[in-house]
Amino acid sequence: MTRIAVIGAGITGVTTASSLMDRGYEVTLFDRNRYAAMQTSFANGGQLSASNAETWNRLSTVFKGMKWMMTRGAPLLINPRPSWHKYSWMAEFIAAIPQYRANTVETARMAIAARGLLREKADRFGFDFDCENRGILHIYTDKAEFDHATEVNRLLAEGGLTRRAVAPEEMRQIEPALSGEFYGGYYTESDFTGDIHRYTTGLAKSIEASGAVLRFGTDVEDIRADDKEVRITWSRNTESQVETFDGIVVCAGVESRAIAAQLGDRVNVYPVKGYSITVRLDDEESQRAAPWISLLDDEAKVVTSRLGKDRFRIAGTAEFNGYNLDIRDDRIRPLVKWCERFFPGVSTEHAIPWAGLRPMMPNMMPKVGQGVRDRVFYNTGHGHLGWTLSAVTAEMVAETVSESRTVNGSCGESLGTSTALRTQGAM
Repeated sequence: MTRIAVIGAGITGVTTASSLMDRGYEVTLFDRNRYAAMQTSFANGGQLSASNAETWNRLSTVFKGMKWMMTRGAPLLINPRPSWHKYSWMAEFIAAIPQYRANTVETARMAIAARGLLREKADRFGFDFDCENRGILHIYTDKAEFDHATEVNRLLAEGGLTRRAVAPEEMRQIEPALSGEFYGGYYTESDFTGDIHRYTTGLAKSIEASGAVLRFGTDVEDIRADDKEVRITWSRNTESQVETFDGIVVCAGVESRAIAAQLGDRVNVYPVKGYSITVRLDDEESQRAAPWISLLDDEAKVVTSRLGKDRFRIAGTAEFNGYNLDIRDDRIRPLVKWCERFFPGVSTEHAIPWAGLRPMMPNMMPKVGQGVRDRVFYNTGHGHLGWTLSAVTAEMVAETVSESRTVNGSCGESLGTSTALRTQGAM
């Protein structure tokens, strides 16, 4: 049986491990944390949102970033401190603006395919992840933002998504708890939400029971790949060990850039920090006042999800500030204020803050496929859509591994049946 190492046990790494096992591979999953989903996959917005497939590569995004640079609580914040990685990444971001339309359409297609794959894994293994099949409602208080959403809707429709405009009256019928004055909204009935941490840990336990080796709480100290094998040196506490594999898939989030450089590849992910609060709905009044429908406020860059009876997740903002995980009060406060504005009956006394680093490529498309070395593969750089796209890119990279002559032997025979979806632009 062919042995594959997967680096990183967030949502991308665990779904990749599962897809590889479906094709008959022996998988070892490495992560420096003691449990799965302890970093970027810990407390995100919770949305499985094909309706949020629009890429950010627009001149208006650049102008907003410049305008908000000195506003500490802005939805998009850029630390002006010089950094070659940051400014070179931004130059590539601007260079990708002509790809905005094609990449948005392709992202929508991948997101639609991924939703079914995510459900299939949860159903097959029988774990719960606080899934709510109630759709996602985009809200707009401003005509200009609504008009832009109408333009985006044409691209999403080209990608296969059905999303419809709704008037303020229907918005309140869809979510009676919503307060405030609105110009209009867009509603996507096919989108849904769930707890990414519960999903990832549930799937990790399921693949372990199916034979995967989980090397959690380990530090990967060195990776060497040649035409014969991949050698990984890892340590746990004071123990150090070398293991050999037939191939490796790097799903290491913001650490993927450094690992790729070690393996001779350039994977230009930048750590874009996002924040969330998990509001504890400890009293019946707050439970009644909190929404069950998932919301997305495009202007404020805020998303929400209801995680069971007693949790309300609010997430958002984008911060370009390097590999910094500090939780800043001036970034958390706008999320609390947003809750109090639109859901005044919800008590925010117990709002648990969190920050994570999204691994984002300059063109907003994940890096999926083979590296310069035959035995090295990547599935990383999903940005703000890691939860949404993870299952489909896992199938894509697993199929690429399956087609690799080097990993599977000189005869080039694949282990398992092809189920991957073909897609363009994901490299």
